[in-house]
Amino acid sequence: MTIHDDALDACVRASRTLGSDPSLVLHGGGNTSVKSTRTDVTGETVEVVLTKGSGYDLASIVPEGFTPLRKDRVLALAELESLDDVSLVNELKQASMDASAPSASIEAILHALIPHQFVLHTHADAIVTLTNQADGERLTAETFGEDVWVLPYVKPGFALARQVAVALADVDVRSLRGIVLRNHGLFTFADDAEEALATHLELVRTAAAALPEIPDGGSSPDVDPLALAGLRKELSEAAGAPMVLQRRTGTAVDALLGRADIGEITQRGPLTPEHVIHTKRVPMVGTDVAAYVAGYQGYVNEHRGLVGGELTPIDPAPRVILDETLGFLTAGRTVKAANVAADIYEHTAAGILRAEAMSGFRTLSPAEAFDIEYWVLEQRKLRAKGDPPPFAGEVALVTGAASGIGRACAQALREAGAAVIALDRDAAVTEANAADWYGIVCDVSDADAVRAAVAEGAGHFGGLDILVPAAGVFAASHPIDGFPAEPWAKSLNVNVTGLLTLLGAAHPYLALAPRQGRVVLVGSKNVPAPGQGAAAYSASKAAATQLARVAALEWAPDGIRVNTVNPDAVFDTALWSPELLEQRAAKYGMSVADYKRRNLLRAEITSADVGDLVAAMCGPLFHATTGAQVPIDGGSDRIV
Repeated sequence: MTIHDDALDACVRASRTLGSDPSLVLHGGGNTSVKSTRTDVTGETVEVVLTKGSGYDLASIVPEGFTPLRKDRVLALAELESLDDVSLVNELKQASMDASAPSASIEAILHALIPHQFVLHTHADAIVTLTNQADGERLTAETFGEDVWVLPYVKPGFALARQVAVALADVDVRSLRGIVLRNHGLFTFADDAEEALATHLELVRTAAAALPEIPDGGSSPDVDPLALAGLRKELSEAAGAPMVLQRRTGTAVDALLGRADIGEITQRGPLTPEHVIHTKRVPMVGTDVAAYVAGYQGYVNEHRGLVGGELTPIDPAPRVILDETLGFLTAGRTVKAANVAADIYEHTAAGILRAEAMSGFRTLSPAEAFDIEYWVLEQRKLRAKGDPPPFAGEVALVTGAASGIGRACAQALREAGAAVIALDRDAAVTEANAADWYGIVCDVSDADAVRAAVAEGAGHFGGLDILVPAAGVFAASHPIDGFPAEPWAKSLNVNVTGLLTLLGAAHPYLALAPRQGRVVLVGSKNVPAPGQGAAAYSASKAAATQLARVAALEWAPDGIRVNTVNPDAVFDTALWSPELLEQRAAKYGMSVADYKRRNLLRAEITSADVGDLVAAMCGPLFHATTGAQVPIDGGSDRIV
């Protein structure tokens, strides 16, 4: 359990300030520490270095996110001539006073070596842009002066700590305002957290003032979403698994896209070493996936000797794509991963442009980048990863997704890893908007709106894999004799014609799905067992089921499977108010509880049950099933 004290709380506040600025810290980057004391079980007072733990983000870190390391033990490690990274991680675990604490930052030794109470480290854009230049050493020295120590790039971990330990023998670190590590970032320190923070921000401002402005980018072109879907399929095949795409405009990348030398300056490497984990060493310029894959595999083969022992190859698909027609794209197994790559490359593009306007962008060598990308610690994480969710990297479109069965289907697919395009005429469908949920207000009876929504949604995530038409209307009960024209027409328009439009709009994207497309129509028990007074609903749902069967016939050559679920007596939807349930139960002389279980199995069917079945039918269990109708009704004696 973390013991709170004033110093740790001050470190948390400074850390969060740094972490809240993406020009200083991106997606888990940077680390901070504070020196304090703790009492062990024997009652002895122990000096500790509380260091940011692995898995925590500075923007949201809490006291529990700092690992209490015995300072004397960590400093003893710095005296060693060499220590491999796996052993270093093991030694830091043993140095911790709390076995439940997260693994400490790999740079913990460096934090311990600096004598000040507070140490702050970021990968500030301005700092790495200044150092990542042909004349970076001179520019950095002139910008900061003698009270900022500038060190050459050394791989993070023990080698970096050893470099600092040796250099400290000849330098009084208390005479310095900060330490700049070329290609890597900035350290500041003080015995007061606010002072360390103020110095950090001041040095970053000084570096930023020495840099030119970013040139304006050109206008971003409109993009054909089908072209994105085609590229996504190629990327997914290269990766060996489905990938989602994200497209961004209005960033520094737009200016980069307009340069004639984009194919050269973007291939020099990342802005800072850790970025290769998220973006690979270089982006793909253009859309020749096969050429990029061959280049990446050549890079791995050339440098694999740098890795001692077994090497687990990372898939060769690019994570950043720069193309004059498609613009700035990023790919990932999840929307979050694609967005992380996009965030990082926005900052990378700005750094490249600024450095090119000065002495020229220069960064890590391919060998140095490979050493980070295939670092033994990263390889261990790769091997330890469990299986991804079943629909990771896939995109599902669900209509009627604001509530009821549609919402349950969308949520089941989302929980199984899919990114969801959620359509509904109710604006509430947009309230859940997040990275993996894209709500679009759309009336499925409006053909133009449906076609536009499908294109917009597919363009947002790069394609479409799964389609679940769940939107529908249930007209008020009325006998056939004198059935009103308006509810009849509306039932057909929404339940049948709207479905026809939706299927036609979705088909080109489903045909490009990396794992082949899937459609699951939410039908009704009224198809095999219609009810009196429900002519409009029963007839329209029967027509919709026939449409799905025809689609199964027509789309089988594309590998698209089309199936239908037929729910019945799903009472946790907006159609069923407590009053209506009471009325229906009374009609049958039942309690509401018994009425809900009026089926052979005496089972209560929920929207979530339907959602789970729909998700299962989109999965591998049904890989050889198409044209089927599957009931979920607890068993009906009218059908069985």
